[in-house]
Amino acid sequence: MNAKEWLAAYAHRLGVDPPTTDEFKAVLDLASEAAHSSERVAAPVACWLAAKAGVDLDEAMRLAREVPGDD
Repeated sequence: MNAKEWLAAYAHRLGVDPPTTDEFKAVLDLASEAAHSSERVAAPVACWLAAKAGVDLDEAMRLAREVPGDD
């Protein structure tokens, strides 16, 4: 099972739609921003925080870029 298939099955169990292609890319971009500005473990937790806050992916990325990092 590839990642998109796994995510579709997981989304089904959660009762939500799986991410669109654009959403999938945006989540990976957010994860990349967090991982490259800090440590790798920040990537999944940053995505979780954005979801918990209920902000859309564009806003989540904008806010992530405001956080000082290891640039």
